[in-house]
Amino acid sequence: MQISNADKALVLNQALPYIQKYFGKTVVVKYGGNAMTDETLKQAVMSDIVLLSAVGIRVILVHGGGPEITAMLGRVGKESKFIGGLRYTDKETAEIVQMVLAGKTNKDLVSLLSQHGGRAVGLCGIDGGMFKVTKHRGNTDLGFVGDIEAVDDTLLRDALQGGYIPVVATVGCSKQGEVYNINADTAAAAIASRMGAENLILMTDIRGLLRDKEDESTLIPDVQVSEVPALIREGIISGGMIPKIECCVEAVRRGVSRTFIIDGRIPHSILIEMFSDEGIGTMFH
Repeated sequence: MQISNADKALVLNQALPYIQKYFGKTVVVKYGGNAMTDETLKQAVMSDIVLLSAVGIRVILVHGGGPEITAMLGRVGKESKFIGGLRYTDKETAEIVQMVLAGKTNKDLVSLLSQHGGRAVGLCGIDGGMFKVTKHRGNTDLGFVGDIEAVDDTLLRDALQGGYIPVVATVGCSKQGEVYNINADTAAAAIASRMGAENLILMTDIRGLLRDKEDESTLIPDVQVSEVPALIREGIISGGMIPKIECCVEAVRRGVSRTFIIDGRIPHSILIEMFSDEGIGTMFH
């Protein structure tokens, strides 16, 4: 779509207060869903990240890579198994997860950011002992799925100080050196909390939190974290949204100013959320 030079100038002028608001602040973006598989959306996300970095916002990009992991498992004849929304990860699967996330997916994203003029560096939770990981605690054994006990933010701060966009793959290892697969939402929340981020943005394939799951016009634009237990009891927050929103709540309680669930299917949804009063998804505060 072509817009006039006058309209371009107006857009930039209207964005100025938001740029000033976030200048020098840290924003953590969890990248996933359809925005990772659709080429047009992928390019839009990368350009958004580079733009935020170029105007002085310290961006950390945290990513999963479920579809690519599933595809690679299929190539080696392994069936993907999910329990409660989390991938069951035996030792061989953990090795493939590490190879796909920290290898191919991570470096592909670094390359894309570079193509858009950004300076990015690929990291994973193993690098510099960034993630202190233990085996996931739950009622069901998920194999080599890990929980983050602590985040060492040294590498992240060094990268940001050097003008780089850290791109973080969500694998980590235990004290014993065992590699663990880590849920990208929880990893992003842990990083945002440790970094004292202004915003945590989770990209998904839905509008946000809906009062009626079948009606996207029932989007709930903002939620106080104290309201979440009641929304769960009412069934408005249910299924796979519960752990995602629990990540948002935990991040806010640990010092993140605001967290957002936004629709990654909409091009430039990050900019719409950050640089407009109305936003595009659901804000937790």
